[in-house]
Amino acid sequence: MNKYDAIIAGGGIMASSLAYNLRKDGFTGSIAVFEKDQMYEFSSTPRSEGGIRLSFTTEINILMSRYSLDFYKNFAKEMEVNGESPQIDFKQNGYLYLGTSETMPRLIEEANFQNRCGANMKVLSVEEIHDIIPELNTEDLAGATFDTDAGYMDPYTVLQFYAKKAKSMEVDYIYQPVQSLLAENGKITGVRLESGEEYHAPIVVNACGAWSGALSETIGVDIPVKPFRYQIFCLDLTKKFSKSLPLVFDPTGFYFREEGEKVITGMPHKDPYSFEFSSNKSTFEEEVWPIFYERSQLFEQLKVERSWAGLYDFNTVDQNAIIGGHPEMNGYYVITGFSGHGFQQAPAAGKGLSELIRLGKYETMDLSSLSVERFANNQLILETAIH
Repeated sequence: MNKYDAIIAGGGIMASSLAYNLRKDGFTGSIAVFEKDQMYEFSSTPRSEGGIRLSFTTEINILMSRYSLDFYKNFAKEMEVNGESPQIDFKQNGYLYLGTSETMPRLIEEANFQNRCGANMKVLSVEEIHDIIPELNTEDLAGATFDTDAGYMDPYTVLQFYAKKAKSMEVDYIYQPVQSLLAENGKITGVRLESGEEYHAPIVVNACGAWSGALSETIGVDIPVKPFRYQIFCLDLTKKFSKSLPLVFDPTGFYFREEGEKVITGMPHKDPYSFEFSSNKSTFEEEVWPIFYERSQLFEQLKVERSWAGLYDFNTVDQNAIIGGHPEMNGYYVITGFSGHGFQQAPAAGKGLSELIRLGKYETMDLSSLSVERFANNQLILETAIH
């Protein structure tokens, strides 16, 4: 008993995407997913903003987001379970990057590269910015670039239906916390739960997000991932914007976008490297509000309606995904380290790792540049558009 062909530690969006893709692609062995938080209260996906964009500066990130964007467009049909179809409220309002005379040349150069890699970026004049958001102060701006394919959706519904679909495909979800991995003679053998119970499999995948680095340490295998606390604030403006908002990136690095009739924004916590989930409204009032008020007088009167914090699985070396088998441990795979763009890349990441596990190679898209080996070989993925 307690034996499976594949075990996935962590039951969030990465684990569920992988389990779904394994089944869809023909893996017939038994699969167990272990998740400690059955309500997903502290899972990173429901605490994220659910955004997706193609405006990266590395081809691999654009490739993954392009695949995932196409998948999310068909999510309702693909994830239907017993006649129930998910409504993920996908809004493609775009991402708008405001540029000054100093930053505009770089934004244009990035947009040209992104278009060559399959994005649909536009370069906008100040007048065209006003057409999109009439209430914006553009005195300091020289233009903008606009990721027209970008948007956002309901991340909690996406996560719920990924798990529902995987369960409908005979994947076992076991809601018990994994205490440690198990290994013997350089080979992964399973997991030990906090209850002391052990489950065994020749394939074990670490999909524990912000907790993945700590879990890997239990078998003495390093992956450079730490928790990174990020705060999100939901704002109720007294006076509303007259048009539907894209996600707007200010030259200062702060952003805002609409959320129904509200506006949301986010920023790193002042004490980022911990598993705490508290947020601090005064941080917004002191650091972000003055900048937003300069950008639009509509921010003059507002109420911070609520705030929350979530955790990035932060890759401390190059802030990009770590996907693949671990060279120091046979049968041990990781899918982590996305550093804030995991939700949007989950469909591509799950698809890729499914192929690697089943076939020993990538077919749909080559994710080999995201391997664990890149750190030892100093072949880092240097993405400058990390938000």
